[in-house]
Amino acid sequence: MLHAQDIMTRKVVTVRSESTISEAAAQMVRHRISAVPVVDDGLLVGIISEGDLVHRAEIGTAERSRSWWLTLFRDPSTMAKEYARSHSRHVADLMTRTVRSVEEKASVEQIAELMDRARIKRVPVTRGGAVVGIVSRADLVKAIAGAKPEDTDAHPSDEGIRTRLLEELGLQPWASATQIGVEVRDGFVSFWGTVNSEEERRASRILAENLAGVRGVEDHRLVIDFPAYAL
Repeated sequence: MLHAQDIMTRKVVTVRSESTISEAAAQMVRHRISAVPVVDDGLLVGIISEGDLVHRAEIGTAERSRSWWLTLFRDPSTMAKEYARSHSRHVADLMTRTVRSVEEKASVEQIAELMDRARIKRVPVTRGGAVVGIVSRADLVKAIAGAKPEDTDAHPSDEGIRTRLLEELGLQPWASATQIGVEVRDGFVSFWGTVNSEEERRASRILAENLAGVRGVEDHRLVIDFPAYAL
């Protein structure tokens, strides 16, 4: 299993909270990155991203003033916050202070889940509060590109493949394993019987293809699409 320390970018570009917004933007452009961790005294204190720079006075995209009667219904503190974000000169006034980070031993699965749940594109990797790396979606893609099938050097028997396949199907909540017949000959898997949906057939085929020793898959199953009220 891959961990953060296996795929993270170790040379992390950072800025300080007292850095100017233009300095942070210049770092993003120079290094072709979409976000920069903010580090003070060696510790992670925030992060600033491209999304934080969308509404800025320098480029004329600051929040435009609304009609006076709409302003009456807006919270003054919210309006003040918007003004500060679009006109501030220093990173401290614009950065996100609650930063989602992981430690070096965090699994790739945990990182992907965090990115998905928090809707973020990168995660700083810390050790004792200090930034030691950063994992972006691009790093996950690189990990996929360099991944090798599990047990590529293994040569299980046909019966071993069949046993492993049935075990794996039994662990899947989407698999109607009791309706599946499986034969394995010379590493080639043949499915027989019925399946509840085309999606299930595709998923079980992919599961079989990823097992060590499988050379090919033939699927002879019929799709039986049960109506929802029959379940």
